[in-house]
Amino acid sequence: MTDQGVRRTVDQVPAQASDATSDGSREPVPGGGAPLSGGAGDPSPDTPGDSVSAGPGEPESETAGDELPAAAPPVSPAARRRAERRAERITAGATELEQRLADLLRGGLIPAEQSGPALWEETAARMVDAQAPGLANRVRELGSLASTGADAPVRLLEECALLHLLAQAWIRRERLPEPLAATVRSRVGLTASPDGPAIRDDWLVLAQYDTSDSRLTTRRTWLYGAVSGRTALLLSYGAAGRAPDLTLPAGLAVDAELTAYPGSGQPRMALTERFGPPAPTTVRPPGTTTSGALARYGAALRDDPWRESVPVTLDRVVPVPDGDGWQLADADEDHALPVGAAARSRPGLWRLVALSGGAPVRVFGECGPRGFTPLAAWPQGPGEAVHLC
Repeated sequence: MTDQGVRRTVDQVPAQASDATSDGSREPVPGGGAPLSGGAGDPSPDTPGDSVSAGPGEPESETAGDELPAAAPPVSPAARRRAERRAERITAGATELEQRLADLLRGGLIPAEQSGPALWEETAARMVDAQAPGLANRVRELGSLASTGADAPVRLLEECALLHLLAQAWIRRERLPEPLAATVRSRVGLTASPDGPAIRDDWLVLAQYDTSDSRLTTRRTWLYGAVSGRTALLLSYGAAGRAPDLTLPAGLAVDAELTAYPGSGQPRMALTERFGPPAPTTVRPPGTTTSGALARYGAALRDDPWRESVPVTLDRVVPVPDGDGWQLADADEDHALPVGAAARSRPGLWRLVALSGGAPVRVFGECGPRGFTPLAAWPQGPGEAVHLC
């Protein structure tokens, strides 16, 4: 699982999340749509192909102008037949998965919890046979919930519900709006290429960090466009134990062109061209309140119910202890967000506490249902970014 843990449906997000329009920040809720292998996770997009487009109501880049979109290249009959055969296999796999989920619920969740990962490995192998790696990875994640404590049956039920939703969305994909259909295709494991408008901007590198599993090292790089106001995610990959090639120094800005992926609900973009080396900048992303962050997360779930977190910059928050954990409390409002459990064990939290010293700070990070993961912070006055990951 990722730092944010299990996702929630829209109804489970606090009431503030139902009104995304209350957040006046220009930072959009971007889109998404290519394969993930994060299973129950991310962005936890952990394999190549995760994607993004502008969020609901987000204006297109000024560089797009009034130009007509380029015509898509023709698809050969052989490629079309291969795509149709794969879609049929995925549909068969999704139908089988639905039956297995129904059998699981009829038998009860406690036996499934006690059986551990073995119960899910065979089902995941069936999804691999169906050429649906996204479904396979999500199924494997169910096995990891057996050791999550007393709330394991609740979390298992939540994940089963999201897996059921994804299987049904694939089976009924022809009835979905195209942005949502693109997101569903990505979640089951179909790849996509960036096809949105190219956006040239001075992109502030907010944060960069790696995650690894037995197959891949995934590098996540968060960027903020000084002119466009877009927040973008770049993903790069290396073999297990090897660092990916793409390295951008956090805290600097790079003059570059990024291209969006199709779909909705994910912030990933592709770096298509750089026009110079990274350079110092005084640009900071605009911030919002903790209630605005919840509103942004709720809006993201409407576009992509399988989303685990959204990029958010909080302004004028103070890190305060809360029992065994920590919160980021609004300096001007009576609201707070808990710091995620994984972030509480990292040295970045103590750098954040030292930077604040009890005073408000601006913090960029990932906001999910189990807390906020801080990745970078700035003092209220002049000063460079402090990197927390």
